[in-house]
Amino acid sequence: MIEASGAGAKGHFGVYRNTFSFAREGPRAGPRRCRMPPAFMKRIAVLTSGGDAPGMNAAIRTVVRMGISEGWEVYGIRNGYAGLLEERLDPLGARDVGGILHRGGTVLGSARFPMWKDPDIRKQALANLLDHKIEGLIVIGGNGSQTGAWALAQMDFPVVGVASTIDNDLSCTEITIGVDTALNIALESIDRLRTTASSHKRAFVVEVMGRNCGYLALMAGLAGGAEAILVPEAKINPDDIGADLQGAWARGKQHALVVVAEGATPNAAGLLKHFEGSRGQLGFDLRATILGHVQRGGVPGAFDRLLATRLSAGAVERLRNGQYGCLVGLVGGEVQSTPLDVLMQTTKTIDFNLLKLARVLAV
Repeated sequence: MIEASGAGAKGHFGVYRNTFSFAREGPRAGPRRCRMPPAFMKRIAVLTSGGDAPGMNAAIRTVVRMGISEGWEVYGIRNGYAGLLEERLDPLGARDVGGILHRGGTVLGSARFPMWKDPDIRKQALANLLDHKIEGLIVIGGNGSQTGAWALAQMDFPVVGVASTIDNDLSCTEITIGVDTALNIALESIDRLRTTASSHKRAFVVEVMGRNCGYLALMAGLAGGAEAILVPEAKINPDDIGADLQGAWARGKQHALVVVAEGATPNAAGLLKHFEGSRGQLGFDLRATILGHVQRGGVPGAFDRLLATRLSAGAVERLRNGQYGCLVGLVGGEVQSTPLDVLMQTTKTIDFNLLKLARVLAV
């Protein structure tokens, strides 16, 4: 039995901590070994699932070309787990993934598939993999996608996950594919809004993505010089935000910025509604901008292209070595794998010290 708890290694600029407690024992402990010797593996598949992230195409390209270098046939599954159920599998050659390295999104398509929770659906999907003689699967995606991969691993099918989501809410990895690009897109938008805010002496509430994780909001707000940051992980009274804005006005600031995670309470719409009757009291004229999906559609930057390449190469290597039932991510700056069993019991949160730092710097 192994037990662990405490803070994980700090990641992208040191802003997250892993807290976990788990126990592993018996035949399912840790990454499982494929019962088929790696030398006999002839055909693998790759799919992208959940929300698209800049860098997914770089990951697909790496899986295909490295798989071919191993002498394998590589198949792409269209539209994630839904495509697996519908048997939408296509063979991919080196030329099929040419010219996609710089493209955002995913050429394989992606879809959320709630039906995957049905055991009968998973059995049919597994039967489809076996019918097509697929002997290993690489799943590129975030929390929901890796939960699906874990379900397949529990059925003793060789599957390896690659950490990819702009939310950076996937534990057991310091950063996921797509985060850096999404963060820079959000920051560019915040910088542009500041220009307008200063010209008109306004305060802007900027809502960024991230679901129930405040990573993007925290980092964008800290790097963008926000007066206040709202994240799902920390409760805050909207009147405290109002006091921050009033204080900024009283100190002679020409503008103010509030960065809000979409999963925060309140979100951007909630803040505007709260201050509807307070116009004139805040000093600034208050406006809201919701960045939305523009953050996911960007051309991947160098960091995400390289991260996707490294993690996907690691995933292929693990299949080659007969290791499966694991997630490949970045730990301590190195490509490492973590058992999916552990991932399912691990929670990632932000570094709250950075929230305090942001308040200190907002004078």
